[in-house]
Amino acid sequence: MQTTNRHATQLLRLDTTPIRDVAPSNTVIFRGDGEPKTPSMMLQRLAEFDQEFTLKEDSYSLGGNVEELEKKCAEMLGKEAAVFMPTGTLTNHLAIRKLCGIKPRAIVQEQSHLYNDSGDCVTRLSNINLIPLAKGDPYFTLETLRTTVEQAESGRVINPVGAVMVESPVRRQLGRIMPFDEMKAVMDYCRDRQIGSHLDGARLYMMSGATGIPPADYAALFDTVYVSLYKYFGAPFGAILAGTAEFMDGLYHDRRMFGGGLASANFAAALALQGIDGFEERFNLAMTRASVLFETINALESITVEPFEHGSNIFPLKLESDVDSTRFVEVLKKHSVSISPSEGDHAGRIMLTVNPTVLRQDIQSLLCAFERAVKESQR
Repeated sequence: MQTTNRHATQLLRLDTTPIRDVAPSNTVIFRGDGEPKTPSMMLQRLAEFDQEFTLKEDSYSLGGNVEELEKKCAEMLGKEAAVFMPTGTLTNHLAIRKLCGIKPRAIVQEQSHLYNDSGDCVTRLSNINLIPLAKGDPYFTLETLRTTVEQAESGRVINPVGAVMVESPVRRQLGRIMPFDEMKAVMDYCRDRQIGSHLDGARLYMMSGATGIPPADYAALFDTVYVSLYKYFGAPFGAILAGTAEFMDGLYHDRRMFGGGLASANFAAALALQGIDGFEERFNLAMTRASVLFETINALESITVEPFEHGSNIFPLKLESDVDSTRFVEVLKKHSVSISPSEGDHAGRIMLTVNPTVLRQDIQSLLCAFERAVKESQR
């Protein structure tokens, strides 16, 4: 994210007005991709949805609000069809399983959730070996992929690659993304070699907000795409898998075979439908506001906020040694700005995750909060 001084001047009116008192609902929370959820909040929003649109029952995740959500998400992602899934783990698994067919290998990032956090489910349950690339890095290159595919197809026993999965943003790499040009080159290669392609876009809208590239443009590169429903759309659980109508046809049978045909999934679907409405615009505005805020913060002494190369919505905040980080966090909290020192890394940085809560206060108030936190925390 880059802004000009002119842009910053337009959005920021510097003055010496004290920070106004703000209600807890105005707390800016630099953690998580969406607004925090509580059970009471979800119940309230569910009742509001029912009053305005009516809750429509599903039959084990078929029909009702679930079907409405599937159609809405397919349209948003520029795909022909979509299927609701209870979890991202199952979503990625079923996508890889069907894309591979009888081919026994799938290529993933070594840092991906599917490789690290899913208990080898694809290998143990679907007899597909995951080949990890780009150890310790957020993405692999076309050259690395080509070499791996050729090795798989030229051995004494051929083990062809049936699918390539890209996770972007990569949360194990602090939200860093695969650059669009590299992603396109990799997907063009897969298409030429008739290798299936899947995007683990659980946080697709974070990547889109950072790059300005629409979600549908990312999704268009891949045969299938997964988007999370609970990380930022406000659902308590759930995921969407989108692709061609042919690919999605009958996939609910596989979903149920793996125990994912949930009853009463309309509750999650209704909350997701409510959260999706206007989210892209709100998040893009939040990223713009955060960009200007961080630019102005960098004019202060003893504190810097800089983006990662190929980053998304996570930004490292660095305090100089003369600032007590514990006290810094406490002062910010008094001004309804919440950050977590536990989000720090080995370089002594604190990670700020941008989400729509940044819209709860104006830039002037936020800047004053950070300025006071620095001054009141200096040793």
